[in-house]
Amino acid sequence: MANAIAQRSIRKPASYYRMRRRVFRGLQIFALLLVLVYTLFPYYWAFVSSTKQGAALYRSALLPALDFTYYRQLIDNPVFMSSLVNSAYVAVSTTLLSLIIGLSAAYALGRIEFPQRRAVLMIVLMISIFPQVVVLSGMFELINWLGLFNRPSALILTYLLSTVPFTTWILTTFIREFPRELEEAAIIDGCSHFRILMKILLPLMGPSLASTGILAFILAWNEFLFALTFTLTDENRTVPVAIGLIAGTSRYEYPFGQIMAASVTVTLPLIAVVLLFQRRIVAGLTAGAVKG
Repeated sequence: MANAIAQRSIRKPASYYRMRRRVFRGLQIFALLLVLVYTLFPYYWAFVSSTKQGAALYRSALLPALDFTYYRQLIDNPVFMSSLVNSAYVAVSTTLLSLIIGLSAAYALGRIEFPQRRAVLMIVLMISIFPQVVVLSGMFELINWLGLFNRPSALILTYLLSTVPFTTWILTTFIREFPRELEEAAIIDGCSHFRILMKILLPLMGPSLASTGILAFILAWNEFLFALTFTLTDENRTVPVAIGLIAGTSRYEYPFGQIMAASVTVTLPLIAVVLLFQRRIVAGLTAGAVKG
């Protein structure tokens, strides 16, 4: 019994705890590097493949060949450059409209009391998770009836179907985090709901609008099914469809290098937008995480 008590009283040396912390930190760094390699390697391999020609595409060399022939071909291709312009126009327009509509709806759902508010929120959430195939035939009939078939404006209208519920749901969560004392003071001073939204809440929602807008922009930029269905001619297609329709010089050639070059080129605007609004995105994602 005395020996057991004596053994318990013996403390492990400080070097043991330092070694354990180092091992744990080394495992954390290894796990982080593993995740980074798993996440970034497909993009790196796409870039490596886009710089290879002919039989070199089928070799497993990890270093790029630095042959930018495919990129020059894309720049000289008017169809691809036109699809880039169409994607930028559609994505930016969709993002702006979805933020305007979603912000108005979010203020009503987050601040104005009415009996059906919870039911409306559930409906908005259900619409945001609908598969695109479910509404494809109905949207096709609506686009035809409006005379927008084979126009970029048809894509803006259809993309709002998914981005507006998404932005409404997220912005409602952000608006609920703001203290009601701000609005009560403004109401005492005679401000209307519209003026409260534009003059008080909107300046405070820059980070949340940036993070929500980036996500809506990415959804509109990468969308493929609606763009493939509602556009027919090359001058009206967006980038995802243009990449999917890239063909080789013969029916037996798969244009793997061209597709990889186009994929890398299309990813660059997204990276630039994220880097440009990086601070606001981080601030928006962490808004409301700490109370007080």
